[in-house]
Amino acid sequence: MSEKSLNAESIGRWMEREDRFARLLNMELEAVSPGYSRVGLTVTGDMLNSVGITHGGVTFGLADFAFAVASNSHGTVAVALTAQINYPAASREGDRLTAEAREENKTGRTGLYRVEVRTAAGDLAGLFTGTVFRRSDNLSDWMNKR
Repeated sequence: MSEKSLNAESIGRWMEREDRFARLLNMELEAVSPGYSRVGLTVTGDMLNSVGITHGGVTFGLADFAFAVASNSHGTVAVALTAQINYPAASREGDRLTAEAREENKTGRTGLYRVEVRTAAGDLAGLFTGTVFRRSDNLSDWMNKR
């Protein structure tokens, strides 16, 4: 494994531990490499809306966390400027959702990401796009605070 991949893995695992919302929803980091991440969760009854399907905020939150890990995997703090999502299919209690974030474009100060959220059956439950701004601080500074 390359040094960049090891660094991305370390960053991803740190984010998985330190992101309180991701922990609240029991998100699991499945894979990470520079500019990429895959995150999953299992939909529980507490994640349903009033008509019994997965709340859009849960799907968005999963995509947003995958976006955060992928965009920060280079080691420079990246914060969201914009994000949007479409919900082409519903998911339900018991479904396993997986969000795959891919870097579409990266410059020194910005990045564009596409995240697909799919059910275990392969149905597209969310299509998310987001843009980040890369700050001047390094993630290692945050990781070493404690």
